[in-house]
Amino acid sequence: MNIKFYLPKDDASVLPDHISRLLRENWVEVVHNNPEDIFLIFNEDKLSVAPKQWPKVKPICVDFLSNASSHRRLHGGGAGQAVAKAIGLNKRKDLKVVDATAGLGRDAFVLASLGAKVLMCERHPIVHQLLADGLFRLKHQQAEVLEAGSISLEFGNFYESEAVARFAPEVIYLDPMFPTREKSAKVKKDMALFHDLVGSDEDADALLAPALEMAEYRVVVKRPKQAPFLADQKPTTSLVGKSSRFDLYTKKSIV
Repeated sequence: MNIKFYLPKDDASVLPDHISRLLRENWVEVVHNNPEDIFLIFNEDKLSVAPKQWPKVKPICVDFLSNASSHRRLHGGGAGQAVAKAIGLNKRKDLKVVDATAGLGRDAFVLASLGAKVLMCERHPIVHQLLADGLFRLKHQQAEVLEAGSISLEFGNFYESEAVARFAPEVIYLDPMFPTREKSAKVKKDMALFHDLVGSDEDADALLAPALEMAEYRVVVKRPKQAPFLADQKPTTSLVGKSSRFDLYTKKSIV
C-alpha cells in the first residue's frame, strides 16, 4: 500500500510530532502538488483524507470534539440509545468493550462517554492513523471529556492482538464495512469517501467465530437492516432500527 501526503510547502517543521513520524513511514509519499487520487493532508490542525476534488469536497477526519460528536454524546439518548442497549450499558456502565472494526471511532466514543472502557482495533493503516490523530487531539485539547484510559487504540486484527487478550473483553462490537449501494443518495459524501478508501470487509463472516471465542458476555454485530446475518448465523436477538439493526450473540447474562 502507498498513499500520498500532500504538503503544500516543503517545510514540515510546523507539524506535530505524531504527524512528522507518519511522514517517515515507508508507505507514505510526501508530494507538493495536489494529487490525482485520494490523499492524506494535515488540514485545519487535523489529519484528514481528501479526495482529488479537494478543497471543493471536504476531507474526512476523526474529530471527537466536533459539534456532531458533542451533540451525540450529550443529547443522543444516553444508555437508552440503540448501540448502548445492544452492548449492555443499560445493565452495567463499566463494561470492557472491544470495538473490533473501529472505523472512524464514532460508536466507540459514544460508548466510552457512557462509562464503558473501550479498546478500538483498526487494521487499515490509514484509518488507524486518523484514529490516533483524533485521540491525540482529544487527550491534549479536551482531556476532561473522558476519564483517562477510557478509550484506547490498537493496530491490527483484534483476534491476533495480545493487547486485546490482556484486555479480556466482556463485549466485542463488530461493524464491518458493507458494500455500498452505487449512486444512492442515502450514502453521505464522507462515508462514500471512506468506502472508496477502505473498501468492503470481504472477510467479515470470518470475524464472528473469534469474537465469540474471546468475548465473555456477548458479541454485537451492526448490520444494514435487510442484510443477511453475519456468517449466516442467527443471533440470540436483534434490535432493529430504521436503516440498521444490532444482532446480539449472547453467551451469558451481563453481571
